[in-house]
Order: sequence, then structure tokens, then C-alpha cells
Amino acid sequence: MTTALFTPFTIRDVTFRNRLWVSPMCQYSCEDQDGVPTDWHLVHLGSFARGGAGLIVAEASGVVPEGRITPWCTGIWDEAQRDSWARIVDFIHSQGAKAGIQLAHAGRKGSTHREWSGKGSVPLPDGGWTAVAPSPIAFPGYADPRELTADEIEQLPAAWAASARLALDAGFDVLEVHAAHGYLLHEFLSPLSNTRTDEYGGSLENRARLLLAVIRAVRAEAGEGVPVFVRLSATDWSEPDGWTIDDTVAVSEWAKEAGADLVDVSSGGLVAGVHIPTSPGYQVRFASAVRTGAHVPTGAVGQIVGAHQAEQVIASGDADAVFVGREFLRDPHLPLRVAHELGEELDYWPKPYTRADFSQRPNVA
Repeated sequence: MTTALFTPFTIRDVTFRNRLWVSPMCQYSCEDQDGVPTDWHLVHLGSFARGGAGLIVAEASGVVPEGRITPWCTGIWDEAQRDSWARIVDFIHSQGAKAGIQLAHAGRKGSTHREWSGKGSVPLPDGGWTAVAPSPIAFPGYADPRELTADEIEQLPAAWAASARLALDAGFDVLEVHAAHGYLLHEFLSPLSNTRTDEYGGSLENRARLLLAVIRAVRAEAGEGVPVFVRLSATDWSEPDGWTIDDTVAVSEWAKEAGADLVDVSSGGLVAGVHIPTSPGYQVRFASAVRTGAHVPTGAVGQIVGAHQAEQVIASGDADAVFVGREFLRDPHLPLRVAHELGEELDYWPKPYTRADFSQRPNVA
């Protein structure tokens, strides 16, 4: 049988073998603090390709050194990083999957400790830096950021463009602009973190100005054949004053006009301590709203854990693909298992693993 989840999907010149994709997931594992991905990233991302994913999106990678979330995050601002990413991309391609990378700037949430080694901001003497933001409003528990000048903001799209070029040279098939989860571009979008009174603040059009300039810059580097995705937080979960799904739909339509091909729809990340009513598939409705309202392909995220659940998201037309995170960490071979559970026969089981095909799995009472 042919399921919706395992139907190939083509965007521009790239065809994905299925619609079960790996979300970008920070690893905080560059122990030399140089932004260069390591063997950990090769094995981490490579295992998902071996396991049958259609697209693997590498973690949020700083477009500039101060764009990292932590000193241990990956980057894509120099040739050493490009060359190390290329090795990883080559392996992903060897397994039949496509590779994407999330181009990011952490803004006021940068220069922080990784979750298992400390709390709050990393001091300057310990390898930290002064974070920047649209307005000098700190994320709770973090150091005060410095407000970006208008001239500095105007230079930011060029940083994304330079990183996009390095990523393309490394062989990545997809470029994703990270504008979610309370990081820099999201900080510009939300009125809770952007109180500027110049052309980058105030109206929705002004607050979206930087994001759209970044998308246009990345699209110019990507050319006509490479897909450009945008990850947005659909809501700050702080209505009516914060960023809302209606804002997301409007900006998604503008993003499409600027050159984005798909919106990867998540939520939250800007406001600390806010109550988010999570449940399986709790964010799928946001992807559906953007797909319908902005007439743009979407990816759905948020506690998508079951085979039939994921199939329903695609079959119902709520989204064009599902991005899965934690369930891939639990089972890097998730697509192989999901295909079996849906009765889908795949032709891309890794040959050294065919002895473990689920049809040969013994039943244990």
C-alpha cells in the first residue's frame, strides 16, 4: 500500500523520499567551542539517515559566533565548519536522505550555559559574550542584552547569506531560517520583546522587516533550485499582547512572497513560565492554520509519536510533512518501524540490517 506519510514530496529541485523528517535538535557538543561539528554530530545525524528519514535538519547553527545559543553550539560562519559539515552531509546522502541546516541567531538567549552544565548566561571571562536584541529587555534569568543599532540590523541579512553560501558549498539540500523559540528573529517579531520606535518596531510590517530581508538574502544565495524553509513560533502563548497565530499567518504569506517554500510551525519560547497546554499533536492545528490561511506548505511538530497519528496529519491535509524530535532520539530507525506499523513496504532498508526486518521479528507472548 502507499501511505500519505511515505509518499515522496518535491519542493523546487529536491525530492524527499518521505514526509517523516527530523527536527533540528541542539546537541551542545562542540567541546572546543569553535562551532565545528564533530564525530558526535556525524553519528547523531547519520543514524537518522540510516533509519529512513526523508530529511534531517541539523541543529540551530550560528550565522556569527555571537549567534550561538551556547559556546558549545555549532556554527556555519567559516570554512572549517563548512568542511566538517560536508562530511556529515555526504554520509546522509549516502543513505538516501536529504540534509538541511537551521541558520540561526540566538539574540538575547545567546551566551548561555548548556542545560546540564549550569544556569543562566556564561560570563565573558568563561567564554561568553554580550548578547544582542532588538530592545534591551532580558530573557528572565539571563544577562541584559545590548540593543542593536539600525546599522547593525541592516548588516544582519548579509550574515545569513554568507552562512547560506557556506551551507550550500557543504552540500546541504535545504536551508531553514530560524525565526522561532524566542531567538533573535522571533524577538523582532513579537511586541513583547520588540519595543523599538524606528522602522524595525511598532507595526507588524516593521517587526517583520528583518525576517523578510533575511529570507530574501538566503533565497538569493539558494537560487531557484534549493528549498528555503522558515521556522516560526505560531504563538507566544501570551495573548492578547504577544505574538499570535493571526500574526503568524500574515507573516507566513509575506515570507512566501519573499522566497520561502515551507513554514515549519512550532510555538512558544519567548516568554518564560507561560503555561502551554501540551498533548499529542498539540501544535498541528497551527500548521493547518498557516497552510490554509497563507496558502503555503507547512511542517507540523509537537508530540507526534505514533505511526497512525503521523499518517493522519498528512492524510488529513493539516500539513505536508511532520517534523519529529524526541521520538527520533528514542528510536533513530523510527521511519522503518512506522512503515511496518502502517503496512508500507520500503525499498531503503539498510542492506546490513535486512536480517532485522520487522517481518522476521519473533512474536513474544
